[in-house]
Amino acid sequence: MFRYISRVIRYLSLKNKNENNGAVTVENNNEPICADLKRNLQMIKEVMRDSSDVTIHEFNFGHDRRFRGALVFFSSMADRQEIHENILQPMMFGSLMLKEDVDMDFTQVETIKRNLISVTDCQNISLVSEIMENLLLGATILLVHGSKEALAIKSEKRKTRNIEEPGTEAVVRGPREGFNEDVNANISLIRRKIKDPDLCVEKFVIGEKSQTDVYIVYLKRVANPKLIEEIRRRLNRIRVDAILDSGYIEQFIEDAPLSIFPTISNSEKPDKVVAKILEGRAAILVDGTPFALAVPMLFIESFQIGEDYYSRPFLASIMRIIRFLSYLISFLGPAIYVALTVFHQELIPTSLLISIAGGRQRVPFPAILEAFLMLFTFDILREAGVRLPKAVGQTIGIVGALVLGQASVEAGLISPFMVIVVSATAIASFAVPAQTDSSTILRYLFLMLAGIAGGFGIIIGLLVLLVHLASLRSFGTPYLWPIVPLNFYGLRDVFIRMPIWTLSRRPSAVIWSDEGSYSQGSGLMPAPPGKNEGNSERKERD
Repeated sequence: MFRYISRVIRYLSLKNKNENNGAVTVENNNEPICADLKRNLQMIKEVMRDSSDVTIHEFNFGHDRRFRGALVFFSSMADRQEIHENILQPMMFGSLMLKEDVDMDFTQVETIKRNLISVTDCQNISLVSEIMENLLLGATILLVHGSKEALAIKSEKRKTRNIEEPGTEAVVRGPREGFNEDVNANISLIRRKIKDPDLCVEKFVIGEKSQTDVYIVYLKRVANPKLIEEIRRRLNRIRVDAILDSGYIEQFIEDAPLSIFPTISNSEKPDKVVAKILEGRAAILVDGTPFALAVPMLFIESFQIGEDYYSRPFLASIMRIIRFLSYLISFLGPAIYVALTVFHQELIPTSLLISIAGGRQRVPFPAILEAFLMLFTFDILREAGVRLPKAVGQTIGIVGALVLGQASVEAGLISPFMVIVVSATAIASFAVPAQTDSSTILRYLFLMLAGIAGGFGIIIGLLVLLVHLASLRSFGTPYLWPIVPLNFYGLRDVFIRMPIWTLSRRPSAVIWSDEGSYSQGSGLMPAPPGKNEGNSERKERD
């Protein structure tokens, strides 16, 4: 496809016409379509001369077969059945049903569109550049002799996965559907959950060669207009050959590209994206990828999952606290072990210290090198398990960890306590998938600080980390909100999850104003019959 586009660009840049050699050229991209059908077809054949999948079908139509037309499309991209049933059949056979006294000028494509074509998605085009653009997007081009306009008819054939449960965000309770690579199907999944005329979908085309469709989805009366305008500005400034995944967009529009922390969230689950849209955020959907982006992003979102809100708050709060602790363990575990065993042995109970010393008696490496080797080995096993086929990858991960761990301990290369620490660190890192990248990098940084300065190095690293997090912004929103700056109402859904009937307001840092700040009414606390009779009444929204 890139070859076709580059050939079109080279062809449209030619300045001269050479009719003696049979080549038809245009002076610039705004050259209008001529009324001669043969000349138009000759131009297309010249541009696409090496493309075997270009189909040009000429035919006659009308009551007396006096009109001539041609269809041009890529056989590899177009839906032949739709072309036969909704374009060719009505034009070639449907026109025969017209009465003799009905005189219609079918050299006007508008007349054809209104009386013959049974496809709703078609548009009039009048420039040669528009023919090429629509042809490369998978449309079928209808050319008629005597007309200086053509019809670009949507007939693209797309093969995509079915709507399935996403493998990266499995849940026990909640919707199991996930996005796929068809952006139109993804938008329909969002519209099924938000049946509101305020749901706006804006389209952008990004990529000089890929011409990728990118959509902004938001609620008009909830999302802040300044946020939407900023997203438009950042998308419009992207100049790149191709957009192959939403990760390209993320790296071009994020606030802190040099930070290890993500400032734009992504998800494959429609319910999660819809929840963010209802809070006043905007979703960015890219054609060809199941991962949707959502901005702005808060740090606490990494520890919140959709399942927290589908179940009762007690277990959800406990699990959320466990996620916070797991994240700390994922990058502080090896560093604390090294700091205690090398610099602060007095903080370890005597019996435990004797056990650790006995385990390290045969180990020839210092604790920091031992920890580094184990972490490096773990990252190799994890990468191998991810890249290999699913069945083989699971085997490599389990067998590799057991065999290498046991053999290393028996050989005296690694102490048993280090195997336990690294295993706990590895398991904890999977509890917060959204921050896996940052925890992996921080794990090595804090290990170096602990090896150099012990506990003091860890404290200095934590202070620098907190200052960095407090300085981050995501589309103008403080990354650590509602902790920094402090917002007491927002703390209801940070470390614990309060009952859902108490979470009546949208995050004030996201919507930036009091307008549309309430997402539900007041007095919704459940109660037995006869008590708190006014609880079911909803309060008027602002």
